[in-house]
Amino acid sequence: MPEFAYTARATSGQNESGTVTAANRHEALRTLADRALFPLQLADQKNEALGERLPLTLRRKIKPEVLADTFTQLSDLLENGVPLLDSLRILAAQATEPRLADVLTQVKDQVADGTNLDTALEHFPDVFPNLSVSMVRAGLEGAFLEEALQRVSSFLRKQDALRAQVIGALTYPLILAIGGLGVTLFLVIFVVPMFQGFFDRLERAGTGLPAVTVILLALSHFLLRYGLLVAAGCAGLAVLARKLLGTEAGLDWADRWKLRIPLAGTIFHESAVSRFCRVLGTLLRNGVPILKSLEISSGSSGNRLLSSAITASAEHISTGELLSRPLADSGLIPAPVMAMIRVAEESNSLDDVLVKIADRMDQKIQRRLDVMVRMVEPMMLLLIGGMVMFIIIGILLPVFDLNSTFD
Repeated sequence: MPEFAYTARATSGQNESGTVTAANRHEALRTLADRALFPLQLADQKNEALGERLPLTLRRKIKPEVLADTFTQLSDLLENGVPLLDSLRILAAQATEPRLADVLTQVKDQVADGTNLDTALEHFPDVFPNLSVSMVRAGLEGAFLEEALQRVSSFLRKQDALRAQVIGALTYPLILAIGGLGVTLFLVIFVVPMFQGFFDRLERAGTGLPAVTVILLALSHFLLRYGLLVAAGCAGLAVLARKLLGTEAGLDWADRWKLRIPLAGTIFHESAVSRFCRVLGTLLRNGVPILKSLEISSGSSGNRLLSSAITASAEHISTGELLSRPLADSGLIPAPVMAMIRVAEESNSLDDVLVKIADRMDQKIQRRLDVMVRMVEPMMLLLIGGMVMFIIIGILLPVFDLNSTFD
């Protein structure tokens, strides 16, 4: 049998390499899928094209609107009585992006082999977000798959619209930042050294240089000598950080750190809580038991810290406690949300209240984003203006001091 060399990504996000023996390429792909591995590269070792990449391994990500359309179409097909396998086959055949077509084909093959749809989707974390997998799992568990698929589509569209809004609002400040940094580096590296002779004459004449000028000269000398080393070091740190963030400990640290970022941390936190509340409320509304609902919804938050707290809460509930107590003890759920959950538990309306909480938090997140985006541009202008002003003062202040001496 042919032996295929592969490089694949595990569900943990880490890349793995090795070989797999299979009758053909299709069987090799299926074997990797059974191992919960997403193939990045696959080639027959006897084939000269050892580095040949699969169509699905294009680095270009599938557009969110394309993915949203796929979930909508799958929901429509299922609602009209088309079996799941046939629906997946139809979607794979009509997919305009080769990578999506290959992924859907593999999902179909796994489902045909007896794998649940949510598990098959989970094998492709680079394509299907955690929330979409959790919602599909919830739909299968509560027998409302078509509705769950529509909600996934709606979520992806909202996320894409929000992303486009943020990118559009940050484009101009980003251009300002890049331009300002370029101007600053040009002034420090090329313009400031032109005044070195003048500053040396002032020092020989006994006229001391202001502290601002001394700092500016030291910075200029440092960048001239070690600028390339600093750039190489930053690039190396970026590569190292990317590798470390691909580990379990790195992912835990990143999720914990994201919640502490000024302004943005609150948005990350509230988004995670909103996703959890929406999935949990949807599951409870469709009659899924609380323990099973918590198990499914724990992975929907998109934050490992909150997911761990939800899992711990499920363990407490199994002993007879109410949901509100362990969640409150975690300290990760905002106090107003906890107050609403307590009241909902007493009135036996937890499912409806959780969905309402998610709706209100989404509105609050939108307002916070609008405020944050509006603040970025003036803050960037102030920062760039401050850097340029520092350079100008550092150059001109000795001239002013010299004039005052002659006066």
